[in-house]
Amino acid sequence: MNPRAKRLALPLGGALAATSMIGVTLAAGTAQAAAPDRKTVTLASSGNAKAIAGYWTPSKLKSATTYVAESTASGRLKVGGSRASADGRAGTVAPIGEEGKSAGRSRNVNLPITVGKVFFIDDKGRERWCSGSSVQSKYRNLVATAGHCVYDTDTNKPYNNFVFIPGYHQGKAPWGIYVGAKVNMHYDFDVYEDYDRDYAFVNVYNGIKQQPEKEVDYKTFKAHVDKGGVGREEPRTVDFETYDRWTQKGGIGKVENVSSEDQVGPQYNGAIAVAVEAEKWDWDKASGDVYGLKDDKVTRDGKVLDQKDWPKSGSKLETRTENVTKAEYEAYKGPGYRKIDDRGNYTITHYYVVKYIKKTSSVKYVIFRHYITAIADAGRLGDNVGGQGFAWNQRTGKKVFAFGYPASAHLDGNKVYTGHTMKWCYGTTGNAPDVPAYKAEEHQAIKCAFTPGASGGPFLLQYKNSKRTGYLNGVVSLTIDSDGNDRYDRVTTPYFDGETYGIYRYAANLWTGKLPLS
Repeated sequence: MNPRAKRLALPLGGALAATSMIGVTLAAGTAQAAAPDRKTVTLASSGNAKAIAGYWTPSKLKSATTYVAESTASGRLKVGGSRASADGRAGTVAPIGEEGKSAGRSRNVNLPITVGKVFFIDDKGRERWCSGSSVQSKYRNLVATAGHCVYDTDTNKPYNNFVFIPGYHQGKAPWGIYVGAKVNMHYDFDVYEDYDRDYAFVNVYNGIKQQPEKEVDYKTFKAHVDKGGVGREEPRTVDFETYDRWTQKGGIGKVENVSSEDQVGPQYNGAIAVAVEAEKWDWDKASGDVYGLKDDKVTRDGKVLDQKDWPKSGSKLETRTENVTKAEYEAYKGPGYRKIDDRGNYTITHYYVVKYIKKTSSVKYVIFRHYITAIADAGRLGDNVGGQGFAWNQRTGKKVFAFGYPASAHLDGNKVYTGHTMKWCYGTTGNAPDVPAYKAEEHQAIKCAFTPGASGGPFLLQYKNSKRTGYLNGVVSLTIDSDGNDRYDRVTTPYFDGETYGIYRYAANLWTGKLPLS
């Protein structure tokens, strides 16, 4: 008996044999047994979710890499009865649109639009992805994936900027981007890093549809962001000539590394007025009006001043505020002032003072380009793509499909997948190798040559080709080389038992709602 089983004073029994709808609450006895084994963690507030969706531009989606650190293993395949065991009667929850109907068989394979990629930022700040699937829930807002694709057991924190994109294909989000609100997982995965519980159910907000990003001037950018729109600012280090042309057109810029030898007075012949970032405290104590800059000259109320009227060095310039994600907010180390506004947006305000320099190559010239994205509410996940059913306490030896986005090379270096398109495997569930490094003792496996990238993808029972739905009975956890020939030949899943159902059912009744788009 594993440590998890020893902790349980009572088994999670009495699971329904079948049900066509998600109930509002669990039965009292089931809730009491399941409650200590569930952990729910907030991923993003509604105020921060819009910035997270805006963060994932098509270029970042394409450049993200598959998360392989916690998804590969080697082990010898054991023969005999499965160590995974039911803790109650078998049960199912029907897929969205199939409530009250019986499942059929499939001969050909039409890929499910419920399956897609989950994207996140790992603990090193790198953009990563795994696979995942929409699943049946009361509020049509639930995604199933692997626990290691949402939660970092080394830092005991969820990954940042988590989103789900169903039907993902080469940087495109045809059904919208769904930002994670809460993750629901098993206590043993968090505390004991037990991969027999390597699954997670993520509640997501309504989806966001993004129009193609376009570049605008700072005034348009600021007006768009002040109204709650999605935008981003891109700093670029340039030479003086580029900086000069940019500011002549009214573009925003600043200089860094200004030494005393570079500085001159405001009335110096040929003086260049530049913005230098300062601490908020220094900006607040500076006296006088707030000025602007245009074409290397000082402005007041939008009008360029004669050089004789330029203020003294160190006078206030207009501030600049940018909306950022929570991850960017927490990682920021510069002089800007961090604040969470009344709407829950994470912001950094930059304070500038004017300095005067002569033309020199010793300073660093930076310009800011600004981009905005028009967004709209895409609606609920399950209403757009449907959701797979759910099955638990099923016996081994059943035929299942596994779907996902394998990407990495085999251990021998042979690379057969790109990660750009969804793939599938079909096989019979059976014993998986023990993998002590991950405490994986009760996994099921099917023969499958998937490589890392497929982690989090669904195991589907009774997949109905015409409806593209079946019953979620596992998520890809590990890719295994079971015979030592440096080729992956198995994918594994934790066994879905009554405890899994208890966590799923709790998540399936959580409401998230719409995002504030204005």
